[in-house]
Amino acid sequence: MAMKVEYDKETDTLTIRLREVRIKESDEVRPGVIADFGYDGGVVGFEVLSASKVVEKTRECQFAVEETRPAEAAVREKPDKPYGQ
Repeated sequence: MAMKVEYDKETDTLTIRLREVRIKESDEVRPGVIADFGYDGGVVGFEVLSASKVVEKTRECQFAVEETRPAEAAVREKPDKPYGQ
């Protein structure tokens, strides 16, 4: 299965499904953003609550996938302080 993005207008939820496996647990990783995890511990997808407040056009989706060589990949630095402080 390819990645799937769905918007539910009734619940105002944007769901991004990365792979088609059973979800073992979900965790709200940031306010209004839920990450779903499979039985293997890997990420299955994400849900964005109140999506119309954070996504400009909930009915449109555009993305690009670029492959980079390891030397070109950005290195993420640890933030100075925890999220929300």
